[in-house]
Amino acid sequence: MNGGLMAAPLSGTAPRIVVVGSTNTDLVVGVPHIPAPGETVLGGTMETVAGGKGANQAVAAARLGGDVTFVARVGDDAFGRNAVAGFARENIDTRYVAVTPGVASGVALIAVREETGENSIVVAPGANAHLSPEDIDEAAPAFDGAQALIVSLEIPQETVERAVEIAHARGLAVILNPAPARRLPPDLLERVTVLTPNETEARQILGRPEDAEDVQTLAADLLALGVGAAVVTLGAAGALTATPDGIEHVPTRAVQAIDTTAAGDCFTGALAVEFSGGRSLRDAVRFANAAAALSVTRPGAQPALPTRAEVEVFLLSRG
Repeated sequence: MNGGLMAAPLSGTAPRIVVVGSTNTDLVVGVPHIPAPGETVLGGTMETVAGGKGANQAVAAARLGGDVTFVARVGDDAFGRNAVAGFARENIDTRYVAVTPGVASGVALIAVREETGENSIVVAPGANAHLSPEDIDEAAPAFDGAQALIVSLEIPQETVERAVEIAHARGLAVILNPAPARRLPPDLLERVTVLTPNETEARQILGRPEDAEDVQTLAADLLALGVGAAVVTLGAAGALTATPDGIEHVPTRAVQAIDTTAAGDCFTGALAVEFSGGRSLRDAVRFANAAAALSVTRPGAQPALPTRAEVEVFLLSRG
């Protein structure tokens, strides 16, 4: 299923979403500028914040109205236990979050530029690297009756492929956030309903050098890989959607960015909730733009993710 660009309406019920991905503890330091290679920069106080692409997407989707099941692995340590407790507080189904003995939970080291909110991230995957296709098979009952799968690339490639295979076979909308970006096999892309890279990731997937083509060409070329739709996020400029019906720019509202960590994850989680709830892709992107814009006005990954009520107020206040 990559062809349907409007999911079936759910008559007001919360869309059921399976998220397969990573969970990390983010160690965040504000810096005056992102260090260059070989450079040491003195930063501010280190903050310990819940993060990880999969976990961020799961929390975003849950706060925005999704009925979320998370499939992941944590280590048998304090970081892992705290993460699972946090998911439970968000009403996320954690029955398929497995503990990996003798392995540390994932950790991300994040430098955030204080003036702009831009960031640089290094991830130590830990238990995330042990999430296996067998874990996906064990979690297969969660896919039954769900409307969408969200998956990203901080877990092993074969695990991503198995999750997409199961979701595709059951007719779920497959929403792939291709980060960290890499070239992807055609049979995987052909099962993707919506691909959500940023501009840099789009170039990396296509193997294009920086500034080689404009973003419209990138979006069209991503669509030509076989996905149902490509949505290229553009930060403060909104997003560009490419579907068989054409290419469209969906703008967003200007905000003062404090920290852009998890903005892409927020966008993907929001898009999944709206799209799997029966909205058109354009309306889902508009909502996701607003959610991501709100998230960058706050520090941290999961602490910055907005609720549905907050996004709706933001949309009304901004016209």
